[in-house]
Amino acid sequence: MQPQEEKNRRPLAVRNLSIAKRIAVWLSNKNITPNQISLMSMAFAALGLAFAVGYHFFPSAVWLILIPVAIQMRLLCNLFDGMVAVEGGKKTPAGELFNDVPDRIADPLLILAAGFIGVSQFALPLAWTAALLAVLTAYIRVLGVSMGCEADFRGPMAKQHRMALLTVICLVMFADQVFVILPEPFIYTMDVTLGVLVVGCLYTSWRRLKAIYDAKAKQFSMDTDEVTETNTEADTAS
Repeated sequence: MQPQEEKNRRPLAVRNLSIAKRIAVWLSNKNITPNQISLMSMAFAALGLAFAVGYHFFPSAVWLILIPVAIQMRLLCNLFDGMVAVEGGKKTPAGELFNDVPDRIADPLLILAAGFIGVSQFALPLAWTAALLAVLTAYIRVLGVSMGCEADFRGPMAKQHRMALLTVICLVMFADQVFVILPEPFIYTMDVTLGVLVVGCLYTSWRRLKAIYDAKAKQFSMDTDEVTETNTEADTAS
């Protein structure tokens, strides 16, 4: 049976890649703590937001390459903080705090960055809404764990899905600005993407809430059946 901390850890296939393991070992051998890596994820997210603001005021396709780089560096921090802590044996008493709180800051920063890339008047309101809903999806997961459920990382707009979507759209927009491959209405690509993020986060939140409700209902039913069976056996014995 998996330890509880393993159950509450986001399942990532990339952890099994040899290059990821080698980098994690290298980091573990340095004077670097997993908490420092976690904090770096916020720095890269802030950098991504700064690049987006730069794009908003000084439009250039170069920004659309730099933003995905910042997103991926943030995700790499999320990967290696856990690997250095667990596989590298450098866990700290406040590790869970550093593992979760920076994510709740980095996510909104990068989603707000998308709001500065959008071109319509609805871009920033949609970005703020999506950012709040992204935090809500994580809150529901943590709430479920506090209620005795297993950590629920399902999507369709879990963290890795949100970041992958923003990365791909930035790259598509970069290609379009350089090679002019999309029709004119596609200037609203990021605005539509933010709408997708809002709807996806709402659906993800509902799925996670339903999973918690179903799990607790099932647990209550089993406990009730067990009490009934115990009472029946006691009545029979008497």
